Amino acid sequence: MNRSKSRRAKRLGQTAPPPPTGTWEAWWAAIMAAPRVLVLSLVIVLIFAGLLFRLWQIQFVEGDYYRERATRQSTRGVTIPASRGVIYDRQGEPLVHNIPSFNVVVVPGYLPDDEAEQEDELIRLAIMLGVPYATSGPRGAGEKPTPGLREILNATGIAGSYAPIVVARDVDRDTALLVAQQSLFLPGVSVEVEAVREYPYGPLMSQILGYLSPIPEESEDEYRAAGYDPASDRIGVAGIEYTYEENLRGQKGRQIVEDDVLGRIIRVIAVQADPVPGQNVYLTIDLDLQRFAEATLRAAMEAPTVAAPRGVTIVMNPQTGEVYAMVSLPTYDNNLFTGGISALDWNRLTNDPHRPILNHAIADLLPPGSVFKVVVASAALEEGVLTPYTHITCPGTIVVPNRYSPNDPGQSQEFYCWKRSGHGTLDVIGGIAHSCDVFFYETGGGFEETGFEGLGVSRIAQYARWFGLGQPTGIELPAEAAGLVPTANWKRLTFGESWSTGDTYNLSIGQGFLQVTPLQMLNAVNAIANDGVLYRPQIVHHITDAEGNIVEPFEPEVIRRVPVSAENLALVRQGMEAAVAYGTAPKAQLEGVQVAGKTGTAQFCDDIMCGVGFQAPEHAWFAAYAPAEAPEVSVIVFLYNGGEGSIVAVPVAHDILAHYFGLDATNGEQ
Repeated sequence: MNRSKSRRAKRLGQTAPPPPTGTWEAWWAAIMAAPRVLVLSLVIVLIFAGLLFRLWQIQFVEGDYYRERATRQSTRGVTIPASRGVIYDRQGEPLVHNIPSFNVVVVPGYLPDDEAEQEDELIRLAIMLGVPYATSGPRGAGEKPTPGLREILNATGIAGSYAPIVVARDVDRDTALLVAQQSLFLPGVSVEVEAVREYPYGPLMSQILGYLSPIPEESEDEYRAAGYDPASDRIGVAGIEYTYEENLRGQKGRQIVEDDVLGRIIRVIAVQADPVPGQNVYLTIDLDLQRFAEATLRAAMEAPTVAAPRGVTIVMNPQTGEVYAMVSLPTYDNNLFTGGISALDWNRLTNDPHRPILNHAIADLLPPGSVFKVVVASAALEEGVLTPYTHITCPGTIVVPNRYSPNDPGQSQEFYCWKRSGHGTLDVIGGIAHSCDVFFYETGGGFEETGFEGLGVSRIAQYARWFGLGQPTGIELPAEAAGLVPTANWKRLTFGESWSTGDTYNLSIGQGFLQVTPLQMLNAVNAIANDGVLYRPQIVHHITDAEGNIVEPFEPEVIRRVPVSAENLALVRQGMEAAVAYGTAPKAQLEGVQVAGKTGTAQFCDDIMCGVGFQAPEHAWFAAYAPAEAPEVSVIVFLYNGGEGSIVAVPVAHDILAHYFGLDATNGEQ
């Protein structure tokens, strides 16, 4: 064979190389004989050298960096929500429940990178949830467009983020199971369970408890700084849920979890913080009394002879300021807000002229009528305008000359007592008992014809403020109104007019510009019942932690001591006892329990109803406390356009007091 190759080489003019003596020598000889093989061999060596170098670099030089990146891609921080605290009545009856609710969550970072695949997945999810993929237009007048799934994700501005986004809340169980079953084919989509509020007593307690709502867009930065997640958290926006948000919310926990490629949690790697449940709030409200008071007030409002569209009743302990019951009608069902209120329900509530969402017990500004006379009587006795021996004659009508035309009878103004035939001569006890308007016209504004000098607007206003009117009471509920105690300077600044004697007359009987809330008026009566001590009304008794330990105990809080002597307050109380014994409120009498009270009938003119003179509509009022000798409970009743307080409001208070003292059976038919 070799001789043949040598002969062939000679014919071609070449000299054949000597045969190699070993393997490496043969390989090297072959390379040297063919330059292209040499180049190729060098390339191969360089490639392998580069690969080995890069492998060494990744493994040893940059190993920590890539391990961290791999960890970030497979692990993420998860916030563990804290259980919201429960609200109870004074007997420990839960007024709210935390019930499980299913939310559908999307983690954008686990969605497919391919836009077409991502769109297909979101369309499938939208079909499952029954929501639009893209934002649709409004279905009817006044309705907002329905946000689409695509827009919900885009609105976060965190595409590719591993922060979960809630795209559907409170979905039904079947839908949640369907999404969970399909999660293998929906990377980045999962179902989470959260607790939502259920209010078992709905409208009965909604004005007190309030409800939860998503964080408003304009407040997101503020709440985010406080540790909230605007994408998922809800906050209290009314009632106790709002006032005690910080106590009820608890503290979130946090875990580090490992995910698979579909975004599903494989295991918990570390617990950074355990969630701390919210604190529990115990109210002063007695649920049984609340339920009875609501039913009694509603029945009176719906009576054919009354048909009042709005009403309030409050029951308190005058010795401590505790609120046992607070009813405001019309009301609403706060469960409507649990899953997001519909546009139809929202429009119905907000367009009602009597504002069901508003707590009328603390937010309505109303003329109190003759209930205010107990404040005027207290002031007049303390200022010496009245004494136990002062007598004023009520002829039924008095005439006040015009200050600019005193000799022109046509310019004079007549002021009438509710009893047109007059009450005759009365002392302060009789004036209160019979609620004589003329008696208080002269007590407040004087009477030039007899030379009697009354209190005047300045002193009436000062005592009204001492009794807590014209300022919030400080109860633990939002949106409490301050009310209005008018003065001569206020009228000059507001209307550009001087204060008149007629203005003082109207103020003296709780009419004119005076505006109070039912809670303010009851608290003023409470101060009379307990020798002048004005307590801050409280609707929260105490707060406990999750283990039941009291962290905030109940303590009565004194606002001030009204500067009226015990002797003078005793005279006012005698007048209120006489009002029930033989005056304007005999229907408030209870067998075995002495009741003291004061009726009120207040003419009004507002944006709903109005009238002139005796044709003006009238609110019905009655405030009372019992037992008169040692008050332990007080009550006020208000019925919008209810008519005479002695006829309409008194029976409501009677029934509530009878129920409180356990006298329903013996007094139920009276």
